[in-house]
Amino acid sequence: MQGAIAAGHPLTAAAGAAVLEAGGNAVDACVAAAFMSWVTESMLTGPGGGGFMLVRSGSATVVFDAFVAVPRASAEVELLALAVDFDGDTQQVFQTGPGAVGVPGTALGLQAAHSRYGSLDWAALAAPAVAAARAGVELTPAQGYLHRILDGLLRHSPEGDAMYGGRVLVAGEKLVLGDLAATIERIALEGAGVLYDGELARAICAHVPLTADDLSGYRVVEREPVAVAYRGCEFRSNPPPSSGGRLIALGLEALGDGFDVVHAMEVMEAARVPAAGGTTHISVVDARGDAASLSCSLGSGSGVVAPGTGIHLNNMLGEADLMGSARPGERLTSMMAPSVVLDDGRTRLVIGSAGSERLRGAILQVVANVIGRGMGVEEAVDAPRLHLADGNVYVEPGIELARENVVHFGRRNLYFGGVSAVELRGDGTLAAAGDPRRGGAGMVVA
Repeated sequence: MQGAIAAGHPLTAAAGAAVLEAGGNAVDACVAAAFMSWVTESMLTGPGGGGFMLVRSGSATVVFDAFVAVPRASAEVELLALAVDFDGDTQQVFQTGPGAVGVPGTALGLQAAHSRYGSLDWAALAAPAVAAARAGVELTPAQGYLHRILDGLLRHSPEGDAMYGGRVLVAGEKLVLGDLAATIERIALEGAGVLYDGELARAICAHVPLTADDLSGYRVVEREPVAVAYRGCEFRSNPPPSSGGRLIALGLEALGDGFDVVHAMEVMEAARVPAAGGTTHISVVDARGDAASLSCSLGSGSGVVAPGTGIHLNNMLGEADLMGSARPGERLTSMMAPSVVLDDGRTRLVIGSAGSERLRGAILQVVANVIGRGMGVEEAVDAPRLHLADGNVYVEPGIELARENVVHFGRRNLYFGGVSAVELRGDGTLAAAGDPRRGGAGMVVA
């Protein structure tokens, strides 16, 4: 086996799989897949967002924190409220607009991880994404659904309207992103620093209340992951100041040897903080058993596309509670939780999820299914999920609860997260699963 990858889109997974097949390691594959995700999942991720990469190399585990930072002198700008309707009955309101934009870090985070652990040429890893953006990518049903529910935001600005063709895009249509292709090509040839100094930086600052000092002063931070024992294994994830990893750790401790997921979610709910929305995740294991777990997000996006760049900027400052948790120049907290489960020091499961505040529950349930129930990763990701919020328990078909305030979804829905997970089995074989709720894909490279 040369490795395995799971991601939120088949082309994202294929880009990483090609790198594994060419002899690249987990970080190489993760970087190539991340570039491709900027094209295939442009409404969820891109150079205008932030994220985290957890890397397991040999016996070391490190988290590269490239999440957004608070601007040093942000102007008071009225925010745009956008209600996203998931199923006709369940909504989430996001605060967006230029005033919601935090200092992005995704591209620098990828470069930092690659500089430390990558083995293949940086520009070569970006080339497939450049080609795909120029040629265009056909929207899958999952992407068509996302374009429909996020349309009011994606096409809010003239630049966004032009970027997405002046209409609601539907499954089967081809999305061409020429400006983004040129931006990725510049990052490939000149490094991620081109976003933080020069004409691209000026294009960003001209349309949102960020300054040149905000961009030039941004730094990726390396952190030691949070860790907790679970059923003889060790779960490692994103540490403070972000809260996602610690909340999942609390949930796993609450589960113990049982499977009372609602109780575990009550424990997590009691300690939670708000979190912004749209996210994507990539999980990779290579031939050595090393791993990369990457979660990136635009939030729900600000609706602002820097002209001529194809860069859709994040809306992470749209959560007032999050804004109040950090001072200018500091990181915001996040629910994103790229994670790994170790068994006797060996990579057992690489996992993460999309899904705003629902992602922690999605990860908890899949970890419990694989490690606690002995499910294969495909079955574990596919299994029905539940989510506890504000006293209600939201459930997918297949889950029956004898309690009040249960809200039943008629079918599986991306409301319940978008898990991407890779499993290294006891016999040395690999399996990978991308969440069907978001049109994800898993690939094993033999």
